[in-house]
Amino acid sequence: MDETDERQDRRIVPETTRRADRLPGNRYGNRPTMKDVAARAGVGLKTVSRVVNGEPGVTPDTERRVQEAIEALGFRRNDSARVLRKGRTASIGLVLEDLADPFYGPLSRAVEEVARAHGALLINGSSAEDPEREQELALALCARRVDGLVVIPAGDDHRYLEPEIRAGVATVFVDRPAGRIDADVVLSDNYGGARDGVAHLIAHGHRRIGFIGDMPRIHTAAERLRGYRAAMEDAGIAVEERWMSLGATNPERVRRAAEEMLSGPDPVTAVFTGNNRVTVTVIRVLAEQSRRVALVGFDDIELADLLQPGVTVVAQDAAALGRTAAERLFRQLDGTLMAPERIELPTRLITRGSGELPPAD
Repeated sequence: MDETDERQDRRIVPETTRRADRLPGNRYGNRPTMKDVAARAGVGLKTVSRVVNGEPGVTPDTERRVQEAIEALGFRRNDSARVLRKGRTASIGLVLEDLADPFYGPLSRAVEEVARAHGALLINGSSAEDPEREQELALALCARRVDGLVVIPAGDDHRYLEPEIRAGVATVFVDRPAGRIDADVVLSDNYGGARDGVAHLIAHGHRRIGFIGDMPRIHTAAERLRGYRAAMEDAGIAVEERWMSLGATNPERVRRAAEEMLSGPDPVTAVFTGNNRVTVTVIRVLAEQSRRVALVGFDDIELADLLQPGVTVVAQDAAALGRTAAERLFRQLDGTLMAPERIELPTRLITRGSGELPPAD
């Protein structure tokens, strides 16, 4: 072979070899095994196993050869056998209502950080507020042998999880309680927060206060409505049915409800909104009004402090909800918890201007 052939060989052959090394048999799904690593490194399977699992008894030179073979082949440890030996997958599942909802971003991140601190992987999915989809997703995660579940319930009957819990799947509910089973739950003080928010409007002179919330079957919506009613009752204000509207949080429904409250001979002078999605739509409606209407929303929203006036909110700590639920889950897995517990976290009233506007009439 002359010098030109040698240069061509150095350019082409190594690339072909690398491609063959990384894709044995040139077929997707044909992953390299420890046997392939052992053959390339010229060692036994037990030696590869020791290196992969960080066990002692391997010389530095041998370990280097095995690591080089692992890198060249793109080998990744298959944890299935470890799961069968130890009964733990080092993974947990999170069932959310809606992954696109900004409220669930910090909650999910907090759960993930706690899981990571415990060496576990988080797998999450969205129920889209559909009880059947929630059940399907939760059981699919259990079928994949997750060690625990953090669930934001869409339904009100969670007896389908009883066999999984008895089998050892740690389970914590967050934001809303479980239905028809006794289980750990981490909540915000929805009732107290709503009561404080409406009382704030009353303290600034409002008597005709509207409430626009989520579906009445949802625990958080029902509790916030209860807080609204309690604040009005505390102030001796009789609530008219037309001041209250619960239902889907889509913009069309919320807009219609807000416009009806704000029209007629005795329109509301203030609105309390039941969650962040409702608040955003109501802000748009109020921007079209000729008179200024006070507003307090449950849940903080992005850029709320930059609007004119800034939006007064009852803020809940989504990250604390997720962190508390995840820590509770891992305490179950560690065997340090026994009886299920209900944990309620406080809310915080943030005044920015919209909730301090006086009645226009």
